[in-house]
Amino acid sequence: MKKLKVMLLLGVLAVSTVALAVPSLNQENSLTVNTSLQMLEQQQMTLSAQEWGLTAEEWQRYETLKKGRRGVLSPGLDPLTMLGIEARSDEERRHFAELTVKQEFQRVDAELAFQREVNSAWMRVYPGVLPIQGLRSEVSNTRQALFVKDGCSACERKLAQLMKSNLPLDIYLVGSGGKDEAVRAWAKKHHIPAEKVKSRQVTLNHDNGMWMKYGNGMMPVVLQQGAQGWQRVK
Repeated sequence: MKKLKVMLLLGVLAVSTVALAVPSLNQENSLTVNTSLQMLEQQQMTLSAQEWGLTAEEWQRYETLKKGRRGVLSPGLDPLTMLGIEARSDEERRHFAELTVKQEFQRVDAELAFQREVNSAWMRVYPGVLPIQGLRSEVSNTRQALFVKDGCSACERKLAQLMKSNLPLDIYLVGSGGKDEAVRAWAKKHHIPAEKVKSRQVTLNHDNGMWMKYGNGMMPVVLQQGAQGWQRVK
């Protein structure tokens, strides 16, 4: 009888041990999953911060601002703009302004370089087609192409006229020598609005010899897509 009681007691203890072990194992698995998720979130935050040139602390502040009042008032702001607007000191504001300028310079530099390659590709593949904003210009007869050169007073008058019309405009600088800095200097000298360039309403391009093909020796010259193809606009 005593032996039977002992055996029953041992059985109860064994079952209890197994019952206790199962929750412990589940908790361990849950902790492992949570730790992995936290590591992934941390890695993603680090990558996002690096992409914008921010520290982990700056990115965390951006995330906090995005969930607060500023995020409601100005949804969709990029991290640098949001942090700059909500800067806590002049030094901090200056820091984010400089980051913005540097990244904007890199963006424009990359886009100009790619646009130059696109223009060259069009000249090789479709030598008889003017490569203005790719195919988009062929389906829109409102976009115009303006060929100008530096030091041309007539070019400046025509530019002012076209900018006032507020129509989409592709500007080709003749004599830029393929140098992006020459295009930037020309645009700055003639006060081309940065917001119009960013929105692609106005584009800045190297001529790449196209003026010789379409300009008929005139300077400036404006072209527009019409029923008979590209035509000179008076």
